[in-house]
Amino acid sequence: MSYDATTLWGIVVAVGLITLALRLSFVLLFGRIDDVPPRVERTLELVPAAVLAALVVPAVVALAPSGAVVAAPPKVIAAAVAAGVAWRTENVLATIAVGMGVLWLVGALV
Repeated sequence: MSYDATTLWGIVVAVGLITLALRLSFVLLFGRIDDVPPRVERTLELVPAAVLAALVVPAVVALAPSGAVVAAPPKVIAAAVAAGVAWRTENVLATIAVGMGVLWLVGALV
């Protein structure tokens, strides 16, 4: 399927406006209330970890067209070590640094 440049730019602008409206709605909502409910605060505390997992997991494991799980051993090892560091330190920079270091080390050894 092929779209002309005007249609593509229209889609980009529309999606951008929708994204802006969603973000602005939360700013306006939380600007009107004095206290964020504790349940919402607890939920929002989990967002960074969920986003990081959503970005990392597809890079470590994937599904082949046949439906089988495909994983590169160096990536799995590095991800497991990084998960341990994240659990023990709760430090994002340390997690990324150790994970990348282990990935490079295992990649150099294999």
